[in-house]
Amino acid sequence: MADQHFSALSRKARLRNMTETHLDVLVIGGGITGAGITLDATARGLNTACIEMQDFAAGTSSRSTKLVHGGLRYLEQFEIKLVAEVGRERAIVYENAPHVTEPEWMLLPIVKGGNLGKTTTSFGLQVYDRLAQVNKHERRYMLNKKRTMEKEPLLREDNLLGGGVYVEYRTDDARLTLEAMKKAVELGANAVNYAKATDLLYDNGKLIGVEVKDLINNETHRIYADHVVNAAGPWVDTLRKVDGSNTGKHLHHTKGIHLVFDLSRFPLRQATYFDAPDGRMIFAIPRGNKAYVGTTDTDYGSNLQEPRVSREDRDYILEVTNYEFPSLKLKAEDVESSWSGIRPLIQEEGKSASEISRKDEIFISDSGLISIAGGKLTGYRKMAERIVDVVVEKMNIHAPCPTQDIRLSGGEVGGSSGYETFAVKEAYRGEALGMTRDETEDLFRFYGANGLKMLELLEENLEEAKNSGMPLKLAARLLYALEYEMAVTPLDFLNRRTAFLFFDMPKLKRWKESVIAFMKKSLNWSDEETKAYTKELESEIAYATKPYEDVDDQKAREKQAN
Repeated sequence: MADQHFSALSRKARLRNMTETHLDVLVIGGGITGAGITLDATARGLNTACIEMQDFAAGTSSRSTKLVHGGLRYLEQFEIKLVAEVGRERAIVYENAPHVTEPEWMLLPIVKGGNLGKTTTSFGLQVYDRLAQVNKHERRYMLNKKRTMEKEPLLREDNLLGGGVYVEYRTDDARLTLEAMKKAVELGANAVNYAKATDLLYDNGKLIGVEVKDLINNETHRIYADHVVNAAGPWVDTLRKVDGSNTGKHLHHTKGIHLVFDLSRFPLRQATYFDAPDGRMIFAIPRGNKAYVGTTDTDYGSNLQEPRVSREDRDYILEVTNYEFPSLKLKAEDVESSWSGIRPLIQEEGKSASEISRKDEIFISDSGLISIAGGKLTGYRKMAERIVDVVVEKMNIHAPCPTQDIRLSGGEVGGSSGYETFAVKEAYRGEALGMTRDETEDLFRFYGANGLKMLELLEENLEEAKNSGMPLKLAARLLYALEYEMAVTPLDFLNRRTAFLFFDMPKLKRWKESVIAFMKKSLNWSDEETKAYTKELESEIAYATKPYEDVDDQKAREKQAN
């Protein structure tokens, strides 16, 4: 299967191939952890496959604060080893995928009565830089009150003492997951979305495989593997229960939410990490022509598949944002989009949601099920390394982890130093097809080296793209998502492949019908399927733009009216 494109039309063949091959490793879960494990195991020469019951990254891995960060907050909790490891991992992620990761200078305002004073902040950031082995030109620096206000004029001034500035790394979490999974597929792995593990298969008490339902066409498959890895994020304990091994430590689910504003309403200049009045730490981050703010960290015990932003969540973020940036006076109607995500943490008795450690843990059951839970986006590569180390030890083979030096898909641009040059140098290629140089540069910045494949695909399908009713650049992105990124539904494309749902709602609303029509034709949907996928998209737009209760109230009124 390695030579077949990672196409939406290849799903059926890939699933069939999984059933016809005895795998070394089957990974359950296509978030960042599962993608990292699939890549690592494949790179070490193991016959590996991955199944995901939703779309890749549809759970926690597309709903984070979108930072590959070193965890400054964990320094406060004396998680020294964790800070050191994830701090160093940031640089590796950046070098291997500069098209989906970039340095972001973060301002930490120092206020009277805040969690940290000037001296403590300066020392803490210095320790952080040393632990994370930050490059000399990216080390922290301190500001007085005047210079802090110059950095971000919207800040609350009355209790401000100064600020510290340090480097974080911003990412597109869903695309980071996709690029890791695509690289695994390029190296020979099989991966399929919308394939749900419905049962575990045993022989004399030993786990030998998984029963899988293809949620697109309702077919059931049996996939056999020597080692099954449970990387199902919030659903890790669900699978451990099926295995009868959900004993001892278990998951504690917390929910984080983020709100998105247009820069015209929230003209944020500088990414800021600030104290809310109740002591929680909040990020406010500019991204393109938007600014987003989050996160809450509250206990969660409801629907794992569809965590929603409640009115209470929204009002809390509005309140703390207006407190820190008092001139804004943001209201509910200023929220352009929002998202909510679940963090699967390891239960620690007596600790609040924001105090629980983000460390990952591995559980190996008597049947052989290998589960991994907890952890952070930044540490995904090391988590994968630890899991595959367990597998190769069980297999009694010597195969050290190579992923530190493996460029993710699209990352073959000469590292972080060559990335910008690559984008500018290759931009002429799109002009011959009818795009502007700026549009083509944007594509190369977003897709890295995969922009070359995209333009080849566009050239092959130029008439179809021109007749699609979409701008050429958008048609090129959709062609590529269908052929190389296994985008199965409009929501896959308009959310996890492009981030329009969160960061460009006007563009989504303008072009959604053209996208749906193009996908219907390309994937041979029936009218019924088209209607179902359209309904799913409209539902997600409603949930992103209004809080949960508002949408549910509306649904109840509609039901009553009918």
